[in-house]
Amino acid sequence: MNELISILMPVKNTAPYLHDCLNSILHQTYSNWELIAVDDASDDNSLLILQKYALIDQRIRVVPNNGKGVIDALKTAYAHAKGEYISRMDSDDINALQKFEQMYQQLSEAGKGHIALGQVEYFAEDGLGEGYLQYQLWLNELIFQGSGFSEVYKECVIPSPCWLLHREDLDACGAFKSTFFPEDYDLCFRMYKAGLHCIPAAQVLLKWRDRPLRTTRIDKNYKAEKLLWLKCHYFLDIDYHSEKQLVLWGAGKRGKFIARFLNERDIQFSWVCNNEKKIGKMIYKNQLKSTHKLEDIKDKQIIISVANPAEQQEIRSICNLNNWERYFFC
Repeated sequence: MNELISILMPVKNTAPYLHDCLNSILHQTYSNWELIAVDDASDDNSLLILQKYALIDQRIRVVPNNGKGVIDALKTAYAHAKGEYISRMDSDDINALQKFEQMYQQLSEAGKGHIALGQVEYFAEDGLGEGYLQYQLWLNELIFQGSGFSEVYKECVIPSPCWLLHREDLDACGAFKSTFFPEDYDLCFRMYKAGLHCIPAAQVLLKWRDRPLRTTRIDKNYKAEKLLWLKCHYFLDIDYHSEKQLVLWGAGKRGKFIARFLNERDIQFSWVCNNEKKIGKMIYKNQLKSTHKLEDIKDKQIIISVANPAEQQEIRSICNLNNWERYFFC
């Protein structure tokens, strides 16, 4: 079997990076693909570059965005897609040349109900910050184990330019009909909700570019508050059980955001922390309790909003030792 893979790629002012990106698609070891590149009203040379490549290779189709922004661009691309297998690409990144061959083999062997993934390598012309390197290590370990959804509330566990799905499974997730930002994390949660399984992957298949004008850096829809709102929304939709006792662990900035979110929806919860200065205080009509009180709370679900890595490791050990159901939100 050598089935068609549809690669969906929104494009917005990425002319300096398009040649490298497109060449990494043209030279794939897997040849049965089509690229639907959607120009989102670029005002640089992006459209011209796309059109030149489309003349070189008929597998490349260039279409204008039917709306505005990345979600509409993805919807537009998907409406033109003919493949049984669907993937997404960002127009400033670079594929390993065996990317689609590797993911196709994995997915065709595993069958429907699975997601094929590849590990990623961040790069930037001016060097990478420690945060990106830590995220890369964390994400690649999950991809290697095939256990991404176990940490889905911590960060996005599906790299948006490095997955492959059966069309039927993507449709079951709602495809690109997102109304929430960040749209890639929203799709990740919908994949999780649909019960899809991540196929373990050991190879780096994507070079993921960081740059100052990257959308996730400058667009307000990708700020921390949006991410946290999305996590809270899907937790209540997927994993929250009203018959269990909900506990919020941590009273910092993230903890307070989650507490407000829960209060606004009349969700009852207990709030615990280790900060002696906060224990006993009333915040948003909830009294902060010591974490020692956790032993007294039976059949509980714990949302953890503590960001310090050392404290997180200690909390993880405590929860694992006691077999407590926990969800790290940072």
